[in-house]
Amino acid sequence: MGDQLFIHGVDVGALVIAIVKVVVTFAVLMAAVMLMIWFERKVISDMQNRIGPNRAGPYGILQTLADGIKLFFKEDLMPLEADRVVYKVAPYLALLPALLIFTIVPIGGVVTIAHHIVELQVADPPMGILFLLALSSVAVYGTMLAGWSSGSKYPLLGSIRASAQMISYEVAMGLSVVAVVLESHSLSTRTIVAAQASSVLHWNVFRTGIVPFVVFAVAITAELNRPPFDLTEGEQELVGGFHTEYTSLRFALFFLAEFMNLITMSAIMVTLFFGGPDGPGFHTLRWLWPVLWFLGKTVVFLYVYVWIRAALPRMRYDQLMDLGWKFLIPGSLAWLLVIAGVGVSRWWAVAVLAGCVLGWVVLRQSLIVSRARREIDAAEAASRGRFARTPRQGELRTVPSESGPGGTS
Repeated sequence: MGDQLFIHGVDVGALVIAIVKVVVTFAVLMAAVMLMIWFERKVISDMQNRIGPNRAGPYGILQTLADGIKLFFKEDLMPLEADRVVYKVAPYLALLPALLIFTIVPIGGVVTIAHHIVELQVADPPMGILFLLALSSVAVYGTMLAGWSSGSKYPLLGSIRASAQMISYEVAMGLSVVAVVLESHSLSTRTIVAAQASSVLHWNVFRTGIVPFVVFAVAITAELNRPPFDLTEGEQELVGGFHTEYTSLRFALFFLAEFMNLITMSAIMVTLFFGGPDGPGFHTLRWLWPVLWFLGKTVVFLYVYVWIRAALPRMRYDQLMDLGWKFLIPGSLAWLLVIAGVGVSRWWAVAVLAGCVLGWVVLRQSLIVSRARREIDAAEAASRGRFARTPRQGELRTVPSESGPGGTS
């Protein structure tokens, strides 16, 4: 077997490399979360003309570590009305999907370690995209069960919002991912990256048109409960939302899960639409350049998320649901039909696109007509109420009757 060591049919070298990749990935993610929290606080403070964290460490870079230590030593409270088992499990249901989804993200090419060709990726399952969609759905349960199990009204309202919001935007996100799968002809994330590697013009953001990327970006923002879609946490009306009753380490897990999900989904967007670690390389340290390209693209998306948080106000809940059901889902479905039509015939794609545009025009006109009718009915009702006069004491009131123009009451 050469230099490879087998024990009971198991390649020990490959097993050790897999364990090392898992440990390194976990450590890198934890460090990245700490840096991301500091980065967000610093960028927002600069945008708001403030100083931001500047006490712990140089430029306040250790402030997140200090906050984490403080939360670790705080008292862990349990509400009297809480479901104890679900209340304790919910934070881990929110954190684990972010950890597991990052395992299918290729952050670089391949390197050779101890005669083993190692991919800079924890795992590359052939059904990686289905793994992504399944785990992103599981993340809903952490938020929903945390609010329900707290036994308090504000967390319950936050969990109800979360369940409706996340499930609604899950459909649009899935349709945008299907568009990438149709172009790449694979469910493997490494194969999807390899299909984009020839040039920048082969990145999926250009091959699929910009529509799936925009839909995916908006849907992921809603899935992560990031502003302007942070209605599950709504401090102005729900105190703190689904995690109002959580303290100490369990609250820290929710905080950790939010930023870890942000990093993971930014990496997924880079993988699906922007070529992953693809970029111009150089002769020196050829394995390092793909990693640097991947990190650079991911940081750009993280900065955009921080920028959005600082710039946009929170949406109303009806606007949130209208955007998901009336725009993102029909738009992504129509664009998916166009992409499938291009794969069959360009004339078929033109026909599908024309049909989608015609259907949108008809739907839009019907909505305008129905809205105009409602406004006319409301105006008529208001005018009838304005001309009706409240009778004085002892005065008979004249009201319309079915038999004639007026009657007495």
